[in-house]
Amino acid sequence: MLPSDGHVHSQWSWDAPDGSMERTCARAVEIGLRSVAFTEHADFTSWTVLAARVPDHVRGNVTPAGVFLPPELDVEGYLGNLRRCRDRFPGLRILSGVELSEPHWHARRTAALLDQSGFDRVLGSVHSIQTSDTRFLAVDQAYLEFPAAGVVRSYLAEVTRLVEMCDTFAVLAHIDYPVRYWPTGAGTYDPGLFEEDYRQALAALAGTSRALEVNTRIPLHPEIVRWWHEAGGEAIAFGSDAHDPTALAHGFADAAAMVEAQGFRPGQDPYRLWRRS
Repeated sequence: MLPSDGHVHSQWSWDAPDGSMERTCARAVEIGLRSVAFTEHADFTSWTVLAARVPDHVRGNVTPAGVFLPPELDVEGYLGNLRRCRDRFPGLRILSGVELSEPHWHARRTAALLDQSGFDRVLGSVHSIQTSDTRFLAVDQAYLEFPAAGVVRSYLAEVTRLVEMCDTFAVLAHIDYPVRYWPTGAGTYDPGLFEEDYRQALAALAGTSRALEVNTRIPLHPEIVRWWHEAGGEAIAFGSDAHDPTALAHGFADAAAMVEAQGFRPGQDPYRLWRRS
């Protein structure tokens, strides 16, 4: 049985133009998934855009000064859609959720969002790095201006600060996010080059009661899960980071086998986090 997919986006996330909550739920039933969490984006950081060409769903929110302003999450519309899907798919456990981007930079807005919503699953993530007092770059954009290794180290340092400064989330999402955009000219990505940086972030997370996400957007290197186990990490969550229904639970069978080989086991029911054995 596949693990629950705890990191899914629908049309209520600004970067999921092909998303659909209804079609994702239908896909979950089709593949035998027992549970799904719609963790829509709550992004409060404004990013400087360096690339000459950007996707349409980004271009419409870029100011004349070249700064991207993420649209706000329509919480009321999202929760209404969620209730309709729960009525339509009674055999599927559908969790509400949110993915908080850099919540340690936006404590007031984060608190206001969480106070009004009562989400079942809250993810914490980093999507950008700060390059000056007033300038922020999304990770893919940072590679256009800085050495690849420096971008990864800056990212992991920010992840450590997120964990240490913010306690509003239960699962740390995609610790390997920069690998998605690793430049081809930088050679093969080797997580061992950043072992100390990963271990610092994982040790900080292990000191809390929170879970590490195995995000299957790209395969997570097994070494990172091993380092999590060695750091004393207790729990694993799985997330496809799907932005359209076809990507739901992508790669979960392989990811589950990898996680089990690193010393974690399923919970007592398919809805629970995996725990160290």
